[in-house]
Amino acid sequence: MDLMSMTFDELNSACLDMGEKKFRAKQIYEWFHLKLVSDYDEMSNLSKALRDKLKTEYPIPGVKEVKRYVSKIDGTMKFLFELNDGHIIESVMMRYKHGNSVCISSQVGCRMGCRFCASTLDGLIRNLTPSEMLLQVYEIQKAIGERVSNIVVMGSGEPFDNFDNLIRFIRLVTDENGLNISQRNITVSTCGIVEKIREFADLNLQVTLAISIHAPIDSYRQSLMPIANKYTVKEIMDACHYYLEKNNRRITFEYSLVKGANDSEELAIKLSELLKGMLCHVNLIPVNPIKERDYEQSEATHIERFKNTLEKNHINVTIRREMGRDIAAACGQLRRDYKQGGTS
Repeated sequence: MDLMSMTFDELNSACLDMGEKKFRAKQIYEWFHLKLVSDYDEMSNLSKALRDKLKTEYPIPGVKEVKRYVSKIDGTMKFLFELNDGHIIESVMMRYKHGNSVCISSQVGCRMGCRFCASTLDGLIRNLTPSEMLLQVYEIQKAIGERVSNIVVMGSGEPFDNFDNLIRFIRLVTDENGLNISQRNITVSTCGIVEKIREFADLNLQVTLAISIHAPIDSYRQSLMPIANKYTVKEIMDACHYYLEKNNRRITFEYSLVKGANDSEELAIKLSELLKGMLCHVNLIPVNPIKERDYEQSEATHIERFKNTLEKNHINVTIRREMGRDIAAACGQLRRDYKQGGTS
């Protein structure tokens, strides 16, 4: 494991194993997580001999910005980062009144196969390490010169398919000795890996759980999301109720509206029945079309009708505001275009 992915106690043990004093761990931890330094040569209070040793024994994962897109409308930024092995990931920074929010990736690619998502087109390449997730946040904070206050793990990849690294990332980014972002300001999205929802519930984190539901009926969901062939809507909802019993924190249900596929009034009624009485919020997402698929965004009138139907049935609902419309690209599409030499 690399040093940046270690907890303070683990880092302290690693330093002792190298024959270093305890205070070295505190110095290195602060360089990583307070000063956001990702180059040993910049750690000026370490000896050159120690820096050279660390380079050899504990190389720092690389997350290097290779492309940035900036919206002229609202200042949203989309970043392409290159990893040490040459793979490309993407992250997004959005400005809100309540602070700067960063959406990060948890994997290179994805194996979930959701048919309206570009991230899955080439399958899963590998999981990101905790440090590679941290560095997306750190590099963006350095790039904008402002504090990041909110994190959403909704970029490329299925976070619960990289569960252990995800939890380690959350504990590091919320550590009071580091960036100290509140757990309540972090949202993690999953397409519905039931056993991991339950495991997540048992951790009693104050993190917001978001479920990509996209249809309230199994047959419709299976046509959009292959994962629905493994986990039924009932199984997912049972896991959600378990989460609520353990945490009593409002769940967000994400619903990407696809023209003619899941945007009917009948499905809005079914979704209302499914969520009746739950501590939850529905986030309607007009799907972002990708060139490799033939799915289209629902018409504005259908989106509004879907929203109104939910509201009439006392379901808390919003339509996700489009950020960075002039630099819009479906999740995973920028990375794919860059790999194919298609971005400018």
